[in-house]
Amino acid sequence: MTETTLKLPRLYPILDAASFPGAAAMFGAAGITLLQYRNKSGDARLMLEQARELKSHLGPTVKLIMNDRADLCLAAGFDGVHVGQDDLSPESVRRIIGPDRWLGVSTHNPEQLAEADKTSADYLAIGPVFATGSKTNPDPVVGLEGVRRARELTRKPLVAIGGITRANARSVIDAGADSVAVISDLIRDPRKSAEEFLRVLG
Repeated sequence: MTETTLKLPRLYPILDAASFPGAAAMFGAAGITLLQYRNKSGDARLMLEQARELKSHLGPTVKLIMNDRADLCLAAGFDGVHVGQDDLSPESVRRIIGPDRWLGVSTHNPEQLAEADKTSADYLAIGPVFATGSKTNPDPVVGLEGVRRARELTRKPLVAIGGITRANARSVIDAGADSVAVISDLIRDPRKSAEEFLRVLG
């Protein structure tokens, strides 16, 4: 997939397994078009079960991205995979998922981003932009300046992640991100929160 063919929506919700399954239907009702499913427990059977349930809940209008696991992406019929710095390399994942599914890569500094930019990743993520509570050992905060720097280093679509809320999301887009990934600020009342994000992001 060429970098010009991929257009990310402004809001990139991440559904943690802990919020499953109630939030899934709510997100669909809010009009989101992209969702990442993330489960760090390592229980592949449960992940696959939840992933299939998510797909049946949301139908074909929502692109579904599997966090970390290329094998489960294929088994659940998801639309793409998102990997971090400690997961399989982007090229290994690409060999598994083929040319048509989306591939995203997390980066945390200019060096990692420049490296990921050379791969077949369809989009890159930069973060944490702000302090975040959704990771036990977060990388150092990059701030809005980190988003601006990342924008200078790649022409691929850029997702910002980490501590993004309805209050600061617009500033992140203005700094150069194409999309904001959100976990925590969507958990309470997912439908209302997602609708408010969509309004803020325009």
